This record gives sequence, C-alpha cells and structure tokens, in this order.
Amino acid sequence: MANSQSDKQSEARKKAVVAAATAAGSVAVVAAGAPVLGAVGLGASAYLGYKWLKYRIDNSLRF
Repeated sequence: MANSQSDKQSEARKKAVVAAATAAGSVAVVAAGAPVLGAVGLGASAYLGYKWLKYRIDNSLRF
C-alpha cells in the first residue's frame, strides 16, 4: 500500500514540476517582450496547475 501512495506522490510531484516550469517559461517569454505568447503559455500553465490540483484531490494526497 505504501508503494502505491509513494507512486501517487511521485506522479503528483512530476505534474507540479511541469506546471511550474511552464509558468516560469511563460513569465520569461512575457519579460522578453512577447506578451501574447506569454499569455497563451500562462493559460496552459493554469490548465496544468488545475490538472495537478485535481490529481492530488482525487488521490487524497495532502499538501
């Protein structure tokens, strides 16, 4: 059972890293002077963040 829980935590960590990296990349694009592309990237990172949060809630993982 513990292995299954640690697998879920590992997967949640991977999802969080992807969402955070996408957000950081979007902010860098906005800072570089391309606000439209940055806004699209921020929308994508918001979606990935939502998917991460939903995964944690569905699998009863604490924060």
